Amino acid sequence: MIKFLTSKFLTISIIILLQQNLVLAKCICDDQGQESDHSVSEALKYKLIAMASILIASLIGVCLPILAKNSSYLNPENKFYFLVKAFAAGVILATGFIHILPDAFEALTSPCIGEKPWGMFPFSGFVAMIAAIGTLIMEALVMGYHKRSEIRKAQPLNEDEETHVHSLALASETLDSPDLLRYTIVSQILELGIVLHSIILGISLGVSESPNTIKPLVAVLSFHQCFEGLGLGGCISQAQFKYYKIAIMVLFFCLIFPIGIVIGIGISNIYHENSPKALIVEGVLLSASAGILINMALVDLLATDFMNTKMLSSFRLQIGASFALLAGLGCMSILALWD
Repeated sequence: MIKFLTSKFLTISIIILLQQNLVLAKCICDDQGQESDHSVSEALKYKLIAMASILIASLIGVCLPILAKNSSYLNPENKFYFLVKAFAAGVILATGFIHILPDAFEALTSPCIGEKPWGMFPFSGFVAMIAAIGTLIMEALVMGYHKRSEIRKAQPLNEDEETHVHSLALASETLDSPDLLRYTIVSQILELGIVLHSIILGISLGVSESPNTIKPLVAVLSFHQCFEGLGLGGCISQAQFKYYKIAIMVLFFCLIFPIGIVIGIGISNIYHENSPKALIVEGVLLSASAGILINMALVDLLATDFMNTKMLSSFRLQIGASFALLAGLGCMSILALWD
């Protein structure tokens, strides 16, 4: 009888604890962020500081490789340039794996959006995979279309064989030269992935009304944007855009985070970060952004440079690029401690 009462008591206790956890989860989902340390005016002050700091850091990061491209050290033929690109690729890779993908998993596995269907399948990894593969396929299709068009344009109207061979030789030289189209595609897709990530971070910061949350993020996000800017700026400099296109891409990258903060401030009264719709949209966009950045870092930056003839012919350059890659990974990963 005592054993029966004891087991019954334990069963009832477990049920009560489970009910309390369910109620607590519901409260967390329903809570719209009413914390005791909220001070709207003080939070707004730190948001404005964050906007200015992040804008300046982004500008410095993205402009440094562009302005220094005429320097002998950052010339594409210089070995030091490979080290800079390896560091930048490490930053972009760590951004995808360490900063974005975990947040995407957290959003799409939140109890606030329900178990079905989000808890039954790893949607974050699936969306990231589709984004990465989709980016690769799109880039390959565009490159293939361009090369086929160049070959067709090189064919002469008459049937003179000598002229035909000469034209094809010219086309081959054009196609074998450094492919500016590829760098153009890479830089634009890379900026798209960074923009998706930045706008979500900006909105998240803008809707927060806790000074204790915003203060430590100001410095962290400033370094974060500066490092991302280094990676993006290196790709833009390689694409050799016209000056007005470079200005547009630089301004877009620098302004998108502050614009996200402004949007967050504007919708702070109606935006609920734990609502199902907000979590699903955030999780899907972050997953896509992570997939794009991971693909760009591994396929278009690291694989291309590490398989380069100049890299393969120099053991010292291989070791230096490996350490630069690890340094980029490490710097960006350490920032996750305060992110």
